[in-house]
Amino acid sequence: MWPGEVLAVSPRQTRRRRRVTLFLCGDVMLGRGVDQILPHPGDPHLSEPLVRDARTYVGMAEAANGPVTRPVGFGWPWGEALSVFDEVRPDVRVVNLETSITRCDDADPSKLVHYRMNPANLPCLAAARPDVCALANNHVLDFGRAGLVETLDALSATGLTVAGAGVRLDEAHRPAAVGIGAGQRVVVFSLGTPSSGVPPTWAATAARPGVDVVPDFSEAAAAEVTARVRRVKHPADLVVASIHWGSNWGYGVSDEQIGFAHRLIDGGVDIVHGHSSHHPRPVEVYRDRLVLYGCGDFVNDYEGITGYEQYRDDLRLAYFVSFDVDASDTSDTSLAGLRIVPLRARRMRLEHAEHADTVWLRTLLERISGGFGTRFAGPPRDPLIDRLELRLRTSPPG
Repeated sequence: MWPGEVLAVSPRQTRRRRRVTLFLCGDVMLGRGVDQILPHPGDPHLSEPLVRDARTYVGMAEAANGPVTRPVGFGWPWGEALSVFDEVRPDVRVVNLETSITRCDDADPSKLVHYRMNPANLPCLAAARPDVCALANNHVLDFGRAGLVETLDALSATGLTVAGAGVRLDEAHRPAAVGIGAGQRVVVFSLGTPSSGVPPTWAATAARPGVDVVPDFSEAAAAEVTARVRRVKHPADLVVASIHWGSNWGYGVSDEQIGFAHRLIDGGVDIVHGHSSHHPRPVEVYRDRLVLYGCGDFVNDYEGITGYEQYRDDLRLAYFVSFDVDASDTSDTSLAGLRIVPLRARRMRLEHAEHADTVWLRTLLERISGGFGTRFAGPPRDPLIDRLELRLRTSPPG
């Protein structure tokens, strides 16, 4: 256990099953200010209306929490999260990579904010050893289709697997499959939606690079996705739908999003991995499967930016989702638990959150997830207790 850790487990327990654990998180943005503190900073020029130099974001972080000695090592932005990964040893790590990796200067004129990382800084991403980088989001084409192609080439050259983007539609639609032994895979689909700011024109076609764009949350759109899931899912597989959706701020989740998530699970998805919001959104267990409506930010340069302090964007959550797989029947899987480790962004580095922050987080998750029948219960809120264990009640109240 780590200081301030939150642990959520389902009531189902078994000894006969093999446990498979996935690491999931919200947005990982290694461009702009993060890129500037790494060993190979790219061109700091920005086309933003208010900020013209990426180093300004470094300055805001330093003004908030103290100096950052540059250059930092490639593992610096991940900070204490790396020791958490080493301790938990998840079978598969999935991140939403919300930045382009390019030297291209052709910033999309329709966008107000542009994220890019120098390809020479890719060892920073590799430091976290992600198995899958989800790319269907609203920043991967910030520097046009040429920037996307360079991003794809750079990730491929580094040996990193992607989902949700490609030079043609078939590549953008192709999920990533990670073998985890015993004939089982974790299959990851990456989907972007206009509700999170993904322009419909960014959709890949048979003739142009782009991302996997789901146009809306309709039954027809869900049916199209689940048809693809059924075509590739083997009986022993776990399927993740990593989806960029919804607004940046606020805890509400629309009925359309809820219905879409439920249809995905009804169609064979095991985990809906939602992201785009800058802070956590509700957690739901639906039909013994998990819906994370918003995982919040994980790594970025937002430190020191003011205006939304009530959402505690400085708190970043590492989600570890476990499933039990029957040793004699790998098609029989059940949700075993959700373990949440809260971290805090400080000096452009992740460190363990303080106890008071973890108590605040537990109260928040209890409040925003209660309407979904999800309950978090743990020990008394004693300031001397760092270990907080929460349990998920998997059926709605009443």
